Amino acid sequence: MTKAEQRAETMEQILDEAEYLFAQSGFNGVTLKDIAKRVGVHHTLLNYYFDDKKSVFDAVIARRASVTSSLRMKALDEYDKASGGKPTVEGALRAFLDTDLDLYSQGGEGWKNYGVLGAQSSNTTYGAELFDFPFDQVVLRLIGLLEKALAAGKHVYCEKPTSDDLEVAVNLAKTARASGLKHGVVQDKLFLPGLMKIKMLKDSGFFGDILSVRGEFGYWVFEGDWQKSQRPSWNYRKNDGGGIILDMLCHWRYVLDNLFGEVQAVSCLGATHIPQRVDEQGKTFKCDTDDAAYATFELEGGVIAQINSSWTTRVRRDDLVTFHVDGTHGSAVAGLHKCWTQHRVNTPKPVWNPDQPQTMNFFNDWEEVPDNWPADNGFKVQWEMFLRHVAEDAPWEYGLEAGAKGVQLAELGLKSREERRWLDVPKLAF
Repeated sequence: MTKAEQRAETMEQILDEAEYLFAQSGFNGVTLKDIAKRVGVHHTLLNYYFDDKKSVFDAVIARRASVTSSLRMKALDEYDKASGGKPTVEGALRAFLDTDLDLYSQGGEGWKNYGVLGAQSSNTTYGAELFDFPFDQVVLRLIGLLEKALAAGKHVYCEKPTSDDLEVAVNLAKTARASGLKHGVVQDKLFLPGLMKIKMLKDSGFFGDILSVRGEFGYWVFEGDWQKSQRPSWNYRKNDGGGIILDMLCHWRYVLDNLFGEVQAVSCLGATHIPQRVDEQGKTFKCDTDDAAYATFELEGGVIAQINSSWTTRVRRDDLVTFHVDGTHGSAVAGLHKCWTQHRVNTPKPVWNPDQPQTMNFFNDWEEVPDNWPADNGFKVQWEMFLRHVAEDAPWEYGLEAGAKGVQLAELGLKSREERRWLDVPKLAF
């Protein structure tokens, strides 16, 4: 073996082991000594190949970036051609995403590590700086196809999140707005009967000044070992788009914005309480993303909202999701369908006495809001609204701009978790 071949072989070994370590611990959790120890060489040898840890990371990313970028470009070009120059938003996103998902699931251990690293970097403050640069041209190609879809006169209605990247979500909203076409994003929670009753109470002035909102969402999702899980395993794998912060903070953004006041700041703590689960094939896998999120939000007008979201909690409340709203004149608790109220004139006057058993039944002091209108499926209700918006130009408030706001709050929640601090939520420009 020539010296050049030896050097190339050593370089590949360094990159393989560095890729594994970065995937496991992130950029900040790995040192050059860690990489050298795993390779089995003295750490000074790494300085012969690389200037510093950043140059190792860049080399790890660049090694596979050329492969995934060329395949994505090819897939986007082929889809553009197959669509006759009239792509749809769904088709363009599938061409963009499915290529990498195939590599990550079928390309061996190295590609799995690369997928984990990509997902991990996308959810950190350093990710954009360190990871995105090799893929700028591919993302621009995707945006070009989405712009084509809108230019072709295709109205757009899609689920949340509209992207896992705020810049892409904002650019998509801008393109949709400039096109003059109809566009929307699913915000089904707003049309739950329980939350519609909350809105009715607020509009009637029942609460007075709203002081605080407390939300509890989730239930125990079985690990899949002795009882089958109720949710798909991808929810607990970062590189498959899992994580409850990304999933649920998009929902909480539109619920809070529309019912209680625009979100102005967020503090979020995420946790992976269950370290491993069993997938649909009966294989045990490591959970590498959050299965619980504990978030506090500051809303306009000084309202404070706290929402816990968890797949690791056992339910002892009225429903799988509940919202408790306290105001100066009254309070309400709503689940998916039912809602209970307590006006200030009906508020009991308990006295704190830990030496005596509690004799008051606090649940009996609440009155249920009647069902004065027929309940329907929230997804169906909003879809019918969008169809009327398209056909009749009926009023519509749930465009792709709202989708971008959800992505923004999820990104800030992830950043808050990483940096362990409050973050302001700036207004987005469209």
